[in-house]
Amino acid sequence: MTVACAVLLGAAVVSLPASAASGFADRAAPSITVVSNTHPELVSGNDVLVRITAPDAAPIRVTANGREISGFTRQQDGSLLGLVTGLRSGDNHITATSHGRAAELNVVNHPDSGPVFSGPRQSPYYCETTAFGLAPAGRPLCSAPTVVSYRYRTTGGAFAPLADPTARPADLATTTVNGRTVPYLVRVETGTIDRAVYQFAALYDGSAPSPVHPDTSWNNRLVYTFGGGCDGGHQQGNTTGGVINDLFLSRGYAVASSSLNVLDNNCSTVLSAEAAMMVKEHFIETYGPVAHTIGWGVSGGSIQQYSIANAYPGIIDGIIPGLSFPDPLGILEAGADCGLLTRFFAGAGTSFTAAERQAVTGHLNNDTCVSFDHYFVNRITPAGSCNNHIAVVDNVIPPADIWNPVTNPDGVKCSALESDANQLGRDPATGFVRSVLDNVGVQYGLTALQHGQITPAEFATLNASVGGYDTTGTPVASRTQADPRALNAAYHDNILNSAGQGLGTIPIIDARMDMDNAGPLWDTHTTQWSYVTRDRLRAANGTAANQVIIEYQNTPDQSAAANSYALSAMDQWLTNIEADHFTRSQQAKVIANKPAGLGDGCYLSAGDRIQAPLTYPATGRCAATYPVGSAPRLQAGGPLSENVLKCALRPLNFADYPVRFTPAEQEELRRAFPNGVCDYTKPGIGQNQRPGAWLTYGDH
Repeated sequence: MTVACAVLLGAAVVSLPASAASGFADRAAPSITVVSNTHPELVSGNDVLVRITAPDAAPIRVTANGREISGFTRQQDGSLLGLVTGLRSGDNHITATSHGRAAELNVVNHPDSGPVFSGPRQSPYYCETTAFGLAPAGRPLCSAPTVVSYRYRTTGGAFAPLADPTARPADLATTTVNGRTVPYLVRVETGTIDRAVYQFAALYDGSAPSPVHPDTSWNNRLVYTFGGGCDGGHQQGNTTGGVINDLFLSRGYAVASSSLNVLDNNCSTVLSAEAAMMVKEHFIETYGPVAHTIGWGVSGGSIQQYSIANAYPGIIDGIIPGLSFPDPLGILEAGADCGLLTRFFAGAGTSFTAAERQAVTGHLNNDTCVSFDHYFVNRITPAGSCNNHIAVVDNVIPPADIWNPVTNPDGVKCSALESDANQLGRDPATGFVRSVLDNVGVQYGLTALQHGQITPAEFATLNASVGGYDTTGTPVASRTQADPRALNAAYHDNILNSAGQGLGTIPIIDARMDMDNAGPLWDTHTTQWSYVTRDRLRAANGTAANQVIIEYQNTPDQSAAANSYALSAMDQWLTNIEADHFTRSQQAKVIANKPAGLGDGCYLSAGDRIQAPLTYPATGRCAATYPVGSAPRLQAGGPLSENVLKCALRPLNFADYPVRFTPAEQEELRRAFPNGVCDYTKPGIGQNQRPGAWLTYGDH
């Protein structure tokens, strides 16, 4: 299927004969807008929620493809809101007529199984509907009937199933929404959209959900949750970002997510954006217009928020990324570097002390590179992460179906880059997705050498021995080389997050739990990544004033305090923006409407949040409690933005170093850098591509 990209986005007045038009010259035509999707050309599921406005309360006739549409309900603002059902695949023409004048809107409808803009689907694809209590599903669409269930919050602070939604258990808790005390009853809907399992949850007032009569327990806001990890896909997934959450539900928020909003199920941020758009559309068509949508999630969940906000702006209105990375390529590059360095330290570099290793990697804890090696290096191999997730283990892909170079060379490949096949392309010579990984010219440990933390001999041995990876992700003696076409696509398609599309005009609260010394897995979430994104924001937009970083400790009380504060502050920030009717840019509105008291800072305790500028390198009161480390590419002289996938080269010149190398060491370095070393004063290879937004991928 090729996605249509050009449609009529606004209302158009239908011309009338002069004799008829003269009688209505003083009457304006009605207008039609799509409410459930920001892009009328990307509607899905055979229905769409639309709003019709007219200059008076006269009757309005609505048709879709010539068929009369009824059921429109007048809202408090005088507009008419209604669900147009029975859309056909492709173009649909909706017309509203009043006083002889008409407005027309074209919407393009896509199947609820997708795709809409993500392009050709992975095949084979394995269904996991039964993990959610849904009926077994058939491949390749993995669709199953929707199920509605109910839960309630007990007075003991737990969520319990509720078989009968009309029942009121003795231990039913209450909560307060918009100043009203309501029963803490929750409606949960689970179904399939875009070959994913979606869920949404919202407080339940006892009435059936309606897009024109919203549930009185709902605060008209939506939190969209995203899950972590980074895996190659080929499966529906058995988890979502989570929708049963007291922090959100107790305040009246609805919560939505899907299994393709968990990068551990599929590491494509484009597919995640599509799934989020489609699920949100269905939510609005079920519950009604949303005042604003807040993104929420950590690690891979933060990657999706940052990436979707930038490349597909409008799906999320404000984001609260935790344990953040700016994009999936950052963690893959960091994992690849750490895999090589860990291998070196276990071999030719065994003499490096713990302090020297730390100086080379830049991390505050030497376990960080070990953790990256353990959890992420297998994600650059063809099959290493099949059924081997970071967060959840399953065996949905039959072992006999998985790629093997000898017995099954055409089998399922699960490298993380497989998720980006539609963007990066596939190398016909190898059958693998074109790779963006590259370390040609990278001078590992350069900063440590310049600061006298390692010797010239150690620097030479390190760079002569570190090596790289071949096309199967196997360590080899030669350096890794990226595919030029993949580099161009990574920049143009925002797989490497440019921060220069939608991300500069959205409120961001980067909730940075301090995990630099947390131990295996979690210490891969090092704090400098928040400042990597900030540096990209400044470079792309001239300011990073729309991003707030708040640091806190990984303790239950500080986590609860930080999460509660971030949610309240983001809601207020978005509410302020929505009330701003001044004529100024969206970027200016976002910056001007930041709530009083919201700014960079840190928690010294759960009850003591200080507001203070946060910088890189870290300084000030927060830096004493929350030191910020570095990373291997930064220690190799790379920019803080970490946005150079493959560097431009300059000749190796020994006069550039503050040390003297022996002839033997010089020969080692010549072997390590036969074509020169990284020149970070120049753009990276392919970095001159102009990034795009709302890109679509057809059958190609």
